[in-house]
Amino acid sequence: MFVAPVRTHSRIVGALMMREIMTRYGREGLGFLWLVAEPLVFCLGVLVMWSFLKPPYEHGIRLGPFVMTGYMCLLMLRHLMASLMSALQANSGLLYHSRVSILHIYISRILLEVSGASVAFMIVYAILIMLGQVSLPHDYGLFVGGWLLMAWLGSGLALIFSGLAIRSELFERLTSFLTYALIPISGAFAMASFFPEAYRDTYLLIPFPHATEMIRGAVFGEFVPTYYDAAYAFFCGAVLNFLGLVLIATARDHLEVE
Repeated sequence: MFVAPVRTHSRIVGALMMREIMTRYGREGLGFLWLVAEPLVFCLGVLVMWSFLKPPYEHGIRLGPFVMTGYMCLLMLRHLMASLMSALQANSGLLYHSRVSILHIYISRILLEVSGASVAFMIVYAILIMLGQVSLPHDYGLFVGGWLLMAWLGSGLALIFSGLAIRSELFERLTSFLTYALIPISGAFAMASFFPEAYRDTYLLIPFPHATEMIRGAVFGEFVPTYYDAAYAFFCGAVLNFLGLVLIATARDHLEVE
């Protein structure tokens, strides 16, 4: 009963993903590998730069895995924001096809960005293991759960930004500036344990650091204190995604289909 609709939607999303890869990266050359290469190059670049500017350890934590876990989370957030911001405008002509919906377009881009960031994360992780900078995760479930939670939160926020940008040209112009706000609220370059206890709970009202803390808890193990509430962050993600879906559900009314 449910198998046929699932297969139909899966084929549509798969076709849109392939179309996006061809449109963005072309039919020749590295193709999908560029989706992985972009975050990979950025993360390795930051690691190299910080290795010259920072000591090997800060707050008793090794620099390599600290930068890796934080920057890859931030990079996935920023890529989701950038990709979903123009998703509907760039593919408005596809809406003439009766089987293609607005949700298909957004899901295809979310899956592409999360997949690319995930593969890049695994490659960076493997490189740091070979360099002796980090060991395998102490808790694989916590590691994967934190990464998927960050994708869940990032998708919700990106959907909201995209829905607002369609309605307001001013908001669309401000988006590049607003994405810089993700740096302090993502937990990329700070851990909850860095904050005085009196301010820690206030900081953890922001949902994004919970996902980053989960990943770091999995990588660093029990000897590095981490603070997170997965249920709270998941609930915040559900609210963000619900609001985002409401905004994009009526986006067609504010869009000129070419």
